[in-house]
Amino acid sequence: MKTEIKSVDQYIKTFPSDIQTLLEKLRTIIMETAPEADEGIAYGMPAYKTNGKPLVYFAAHKNHIGFYATPSGHSEFADELATYKQGKGSVQFPLDQPIPFDLIKRMVKFREMENMAKNEP
Repeated sequence: MKTEIKSVDQYIKTFPSDIQTLLEKLRTIIMETAPEADEGIAYGMPAYKTNGKPLVYFAAHKNHIGFYATPSGHSEFADELATYKQGKGSVQFPLDQPIPFDLIKRMVKFREMENMAKNEP
């Protein structure tokens, strides 16, 4: 029977220590870049919102870290993401390669600015 994940801490603890380290770094980048983001779990993975709107999500998988910054967040950085496997609004960062934390930080900042702009009159 699968336990329902209720917190990001609980989610991260379900992985081996090397993956936990990557996930904690990703979490820290998101929270430092968008300190007003609300953290929670959605779709069974860590989810962040600003201004009540989705900011980004992430998830660990067997061979990659999935990062979800909505379609606009991915189209904005299409050239830099071109070498990674992608879907609409998602990208897979292979675990056997360095995770591009600087790129992730810039994607979070872009999404934060986008969400702020949506609340302006």
